[in-house]
Amino acid sequence: MELKQKIILTGDRPTGKLHIGHYVGSLRRRVELQNSGLYDKIFVFEADAQALTDNIENPEKVRQNVIEVALDYLAAGLDPERTTLFIQSQIPELCELSFYFMDMVSVSRLQRNPTVKTEIQMRGFSGESIPVGFFTYPISQAADIAMFKATTVPAGDDQEPMLEQAREIVRRFNYIYGDTLVEPNILLPENAACLRLPGTDGKAKMSKSLGNCIYLSDSADEVNRKVKTMYTDPTHLQVSDPGHLEGNTVFTYLDAFATDEQVARLTTDYATLQEMKDHYTRGGLGDMKCKKLLMAVLDETLEPIRQRRAEYEKDIPAVYEILRKGCEVARAAACETMDEVRRAMKINYFDDRALIEEQARRFQK
Repeated sequence: MELKQKIILTGDRPTGKLHIGHYVGSLRRRVELQNSGLYDKIFVFEADAQALTDNIENPEKVRQNVIEVALDYLAAGLDPERTTLFIQSQIPELCELSFYFMDMVSVSRLQRNPTVKTEIQMRGFSGESIPVGFFTYPISQAADIAMFKATTVPAGDDQEPMLEQAREIVRRFNYIYGDTLVEPNILLPENAACLRLPGTDGKAKMSKSLGNCIYLSDSADEVNRKVKTMYTDPTHLQVSDPGHLEGNTVFTYLDAFATDEQVARLTTDYATLQEMKDHYTRGGLGDMKCKKLLMAVLDETLEPIRQRRAEYEKDIPAVYEILRKGCEVARAAACETMDEVRRAMKINYFDDRALIEEQARRFQK
């Protein structure tokens, strides 16, 4: 029996530069998984076609950000020799598989998807104003995953409903047409603080559209400025006041980024992050001291990323060439899968010699 390959697929919509929420939610993990050597194939793609579903009148926004996201991928440590980087729109087979998948999902099932509901609200769509392409993007996402037979999808917990729908579609396809596609599993961040990093305002998930992001490409000065204005504990008016950790964005970020080794090295008073938390909750520790630690931790994380990005920015044509080669590899894989899909669905008319001969015999009688 042939062993199933371990394959990772994940991606991002190129509607802006990637931020640290992307980094701790998935991107950092992708690099770790790439470097682990535990996976046979890793595909990371830019979902530009999906981004156009709600940017159809502003294609230049997507066009410009394809290179920005590619630079962020490379700067974060994704290696095109070990990870296939590609662009969704350059793989036309994805449209074909999405079309077949549409027959396997009801409108009511799409309406029940909580991720779809949230995204619709965020973009202000209502009733009949929802673009069909946007409404059906769980189907498109299922096709992205199934096309490359991904066994593992690193993502935040907000994507679990999407993965469940992808599993349902693959399961139904295999039930009808035979065992052809692979059911994927989600790989969540191990650190609970990374599941859904809040924005700097503390009020929502970090989002480009809400303007509450720290970008991977931000300069040290920009990061420091944003950290200084971050939401903390509104009841912590004086240094002597006891502070609260729940909903305190600074400590959420420290949980996501800081190690005890960093805390001990970058401060003179604490050996662990928990010691700092204990001091804050009993009173006597000011917010600015906590923010200064966060600035230092973020600088240690982001400075190598900034440096790698600066190197890749020196040769943008080479970055486009990386994407072009990745698209070639991805399309070859997609063509293999679609050959299997068409064979399973019995629509491979011209490749099925048995069918042609059978029909020839039938009409010769």
